[in-house]
Amino acid sequence: MLAKRIIPCLDVKDRRVVKGTKFLDLKDAGDPVELAKFYNKEGADELCFLDITASHEERKTLIEMVEAVAREVFIPFTVGGGISTTEQMKSILRAGADKITINTAAIKNPRLITEGAKIFGSQCIVLAIDAKQESYVSTSLRGEERPASPAKRGERSNLENAYDIATPSLKARNDVKRWTVYIKGGRENTNIDAIEWAKKAVTLGAGEILLTSMDADGTKAGYDIELTKKIVEAVNVPVIASGGAGKIDDVVNVFKKTNCDAALLASILHFKDISIKEIKNKLKEELVSVRLN
Repeated sequence: MLAKRIIPCLDVKDRRVVKGTKFLDLKDAGDPVELAKFYNKEGADELCFLDITASHEERKTLIEMVEAVAREVFIPFTVGGGISTTEQMKSILRAGADKITINTAAIKNPRLITEGAKIFGSQCIVLAIDAKQESYVSTSLRGEERPASPAKRGERSNLENAYDIATPSLKARNDVKRWTVYIKGGRENTNIDAIEWAKKAVTLGAGEILLTSMDADGTKAGYDIELTKKIVEAVNVPVIASGGAGKIDDVVNVFKKTNCDAALLASILHFKDISIKEIKNKLKEELVSVRLN
């Protein structure tokens, strides 16, 4: 059995680590380089660095900060935010990252997943999915059920290609919960079904899924078990659960109730509510396979 991974997440805005609730009300959580250095020593299995405003601001990820973090860590290091070309992927990997995570760019150009996987290998391409549960009505578009709050007129053209690729069929299923994918740091709803998108992205070459529940994010009420389980069961690549961890039992539950491969954590680690060592010791007690230092 492969060991489950504990991955601290550094959401970076204006060169500082921040953390909010449901992607809003961001609070300063420290210096990214110092936190990366700390988590490396604390026994993190991997590290995730997300420049959360790069896509919204239509700029590149901060390469110099990636280089600074990479100098301080000796564990796998994933970087995302504003990466929209294979050349940018190459620059990030050369700066010290081990993997690239893409969300907005993958939605706008799904073939970027395939291009990246072909050049760098699928193991390097992590698809980030920021998903939120939506309410649906019977409004029909080409025989497909759509969200109650569709994009404004003209906006769909930018996402039409991704919608057609990711969502071949969304029939009326009023008794089934649905989650849609958000981009640009949670600012824009694509109306694309999250589960269908995960499945399609894997066929395009994504080697891992970083799944964040926007409903659970920062609430400390626990991971979205139902959403995580559905995504895990839909794909045959590793899935990282993200959003909602508030106590050790939340981490135990996501590993025991779903077959996810890793748990991403931010608030409870950044604000010293609990340590990585405490989490891993509890997981070992619960017979969950983890790597101990």
